[in-house]
Amino acid sequence: MPEDTGAELRSSIAAPPGGVMTDEVGVITGDLELATTCADGAVEVWIRYAGADEWYRLSAADCRLHDPRDHEALHNALAAVLNRP
Repeated sequence: MPEDTGAELRSSIAAPPGGVMTDEVGVITGDLELATTCADGAVEVWIRYAGADEWYRLSAADCRLHDPRDHEALHNALAAVLNRP
């Protein structure tokens, strides 16, 4: 995950059945950490194995917010959808 990308939020999740698709390594499963960054309304979505160092981009998840104050709501919605132990 790049440094100095603006506001960052993180959540621990358990991957849904079938896992989560990433751009770099394909599907990952198990206990994961979700991170979103928001700089000037541009949101990037990252995921990694819990406790790992390397982050991966969540496929097709980046977006632009009309109001950057919605970052937390978007992050919480992503975490709720993806967390399906």
